[in-house]
Amino acid sequence: MSKQTSGDFTARDPATGHPRPPRREFKARGSFVERCPGCNLPRLNCLCPYRLTVESTARVWLLTHPLEHHKPTNTGRLIHDVLPTTEVFTWYRTAPDERLLALLEDDRFAPFVIFPDDQPDYADRVVGLDAVASVKGDGKTPVFILLDGTWRQARRIFRKSPYLDSLPVLPLVSERLTRYQLRKPASAAHLCTAEVAAELLRQSGDTLAGDVLDDYFDAFNDSYAASRRFEKLLEPTPAMKRLQTRRTR
Repeated sequence: MSKQTSGDFTARDPATGHPRPPRREFKARGSFVERCPGCNLPRLNCLCPYRLTVESTARVWLLTHPLEHHKPTNTGRLIHDVLPTTEVFTWYRTAPDERLLALLEDDRFAPFVIFPDDQPDYADRVVGLDAVASVKGDGKTPVFILLDGTWRQARRIFRKSPYLDSLPVLPLVSERLTRYQLRKPASAAHLCTAEVAAELLRQSGDTLAGDVLDDYFDAFNDSYAASRRFEKLLEPTPAMKRLQTRRTR
């Protein structure tokens, strides 16, 4: 994870270094719920018993909008839970993360920006999964750069980050519909961040990592949705049972 802590980027403006005024007390729905410090879910349906880490050939780097860090419904953090090599960077238009810039220059990695191929001005940068296989053949580690935020925020990150302009664009091609229950997407075809990562991992050959992340996302989704209804899950869901079985192997 990026060395910049959440306290650092909320306390000071990253572009100027000037102190920011203190944040107003968080009063959104769910702010008074007692949460587990390990998974940040309501204790009523803690996710910790189902957490499982795995390895993958590909890496995931999250370029996260600063507002997403404060949302307990953010699914990007689930990727880091499952894949500890995941890097998390906070996006600021005027102050790119220096560590991210350094990693983009590291010859060990072959980064791809995950974004739809729906505009002609970057059509020459669009590649398919064969490009991922090609860099693996060259001995490099493919990296999926996910723009973590709302759809509108992701488009802004893509358009306002010049250091991404030279990178190949890899669109996710999938017939899957979102299973995310905690936010209403503009379209059922718009997968959330964790769903995108799981599908990319699976399609590029990291089947185990994709399957585990998929199950962990389902466990999160069901646990959080039940907690919103103030319901205790009395029995593990099928995804939870699969995770428990893998943990005991």
